[in-house]
Amino acid sequence: MALSPHTRVELKTLYNALADRVLEPHDPVYVEELNAKAGFGGDPVEELATEIDWQEGGGVCLFTGQRGTGKSTELKRLQARLGELGIVAFYADLSEYVLLTKEIEISDFLVSVAGAMSEQIQARYGASPGNRTYWDRFRDFLTQDVSITEIKIGSPGFDVKAALKSDPEFKRLVQEKSRGYVAQIVASTHAFIAEAVQWVRDKEGDPDRKVVLIIDSVERIRGVGNEAMGVYESVRNLFFSHADSLRIPMLHVVYTVPPYLAILAAGAGSLLGGAVTRRLVSTHIFKDRSREPDAVGLEILHKVVATRFGHWHKVFSIEAIDELAISSGGDLREFFRLIRLCLPSVRDDAQLPLDKSAVATAQNTARNEMLPIPADHLDWLKRISESHQTCLAKDSDLPVLAHFLDNRLVLNYRNGSDWYDIHPLLRPVVDAHGPATS
Repeated sequence: MALSPHTRVELKTLYNALADRVLEPHDPVYVEELNAKAGFGGDPVEELATEIDWQEGGGVCLFTGQRGTGKSTELKRLQARLGELGIVAFYADLSEYVLLTKEIEISDFLVSVAGAMSEQIQARYGASPGNRTYWDRFRDFLTQDVSITEIKIGSPGFDVKAALKSDPEFKRLVQEKSRGYVAQIVASTHAFIAEAVQWVRDKEGDPDRKVVLIIDSVERIRGVGNEAMGVYESVRNLFFSHADSLRIPMLHVVYTVPPYLAILAAGAGSLLGGAVTRRLVSTHIFKDRSREPDAVGLEILHKVVATRFGHWHKVFSIEAIDELAISSGGDLREFFRLIRLCLPSVRDDAQLPLDKSAVATAQNTARNEMLPIPADHLDWLKRISESHQTCLAKDSDLPVLAHFLDNRLVLNYRNGSDWYDIHPLLRPVVDAHGPATS
């Protein structure tokens, strides 16, 4: 029996239903239980909303998690929850403003934050404080105060924001020229944002209205090749040495931070007014510090798929979908990707529902993408699998740990307390490797 037109349409529908996208809180496929899991360590979004609601004046909150845990979706939920509390909350994706593979400095970071605030206000209210955007003001600063003459910044069509994001040479030039004006840039960005907060309060008709700026994608700043350690050091310097500058008077700010920040800059949160980093972790599909599947977590992933495609059981047996869930390590993006990998190979209606053996090709494909792994990295991964700790021995090894976390070779879980384990698809490779060395 060949693949019928009806089945082909169903498989295509499931394939597209699992495409990676940021969900709004009221999206019908959003499953709140995925991250609002009080039994496994609390709901980080509700905690952040409560903390902001209780804070007087301004404040800083930190939010982290690996790629695929749904940070952006949860930050959208935070924005909506703050709105329910009567708080004006803006959301901005830093990847639209910053070149994420180069070193970051406090000057270009704060410029991007102020620019994002300016654009969000313009989008919501149709106007800007003082009828001038922050980008207009920063362009004047570059031409009049810093006097950058190498590039004709004031020429028609030149876009400062776009150049900062996509032109490494312009970013370097701005950083170099601005180093003698850091105090001035900090003061001017803080002054603009304070003016913007007051402007929003006037628009809302409430002199005490709280205003929040949620800055997403800071955690995506990562180094490449020989520049890696320099980029990671710049992130540490940003949150550790310039903590005071990241606290912006009158504004409540939520910064996403890399998962390694707690290791890279231990104690940075205390410098930011006692900020505690709220963390999203992989779905709770394993029992505490073990490889034993947890039925509750698996059931949540069943629900996540069912909200997007109610007839998934016609395509996969429960055993097969659980095999893919376990192979994903509870990482939602990886789970969806594994399911999608299985679908194009279906050639016959009689193959459905796919059984556990039918998903092996998808598992092998995903595993091979993570291979080969150098022997010293396998040593480290074996130590992590045995101890459930990051096992970072020295600062200079940080780029490797960041690589593990960024590429999900290592996953973060929480069963009351945080723990780590290797990606389940790497278990055969790591287990077969020689004994871990201390």
